[in-house]
Amino acid sequence: MAVTERRLKQREQQKESILEAARAIMLKEGWPAVSIRKIAELIGYSLPVVYNHFENKDAIMEDFIRHGFILLGDAALAAKAQSADPAQQLKLIAIAYYDFALSHREYYQIMFGLGVPNCDRAKEIAEIGRFGDIIISSLKQLQGGECSPQTTLKFHTFWSILHGLSSINMINLTAAPGELQQKVLQDAIQGFIMNINN
Repeated sequence: MAVTERRLKQREQQKESILEAARAIMLKEGWPAVSIRKIAELIGYSLPVVYNHFENKDAIMEDFIRHGFILLGDAALAAKAQSADPAQQLKLIAIAYYDFALSHREYYQIMFGLGVPNCDRAKEIAEIGRFGDIIISSLKQLQGGECSPQTTLKFHTFWSILHGLSSINMINLTAAPGELQQKVLQDAIQGFIMNINN
């Protein structure tokens, strides 16, 4: 039993070392520079050891996506817990989302490389679904407690607002100072909430 536990612990440590190396390469050189070979060289593992944990670079990316959505979901939950009012919850979630995008750029870019995930992707990756559920629960409260096609529409509109504003500011298409960016975000969310039942 002790031998099995030791092997499992060693395997987990190897996996974490691989992810840490991938993270280090990503932070220094960007995601396109990450490769199985580079990871193996950085931590002194053979290629088969790395492939034993991750089939390919896409599998490592999926692990980053999962972890990123855990971080984003935790930030959204913490923001939501600050108020019982669903409209205020959406405002706080919006700010937390925006802050996450700017403070975790590398995760955000991997998580949303191709835009907002579709419903099928959210069903496949539980962490994406969890984040969506946090927003949907506040939307349902504002719309009388039931999930309707209108709730789904408003969910996608809300997420699109957050994603669009975060992405625009991330790539510096605007030279607006941080305070103005926050006001734009708050204005967009306030307008969204005022029209929630339209």
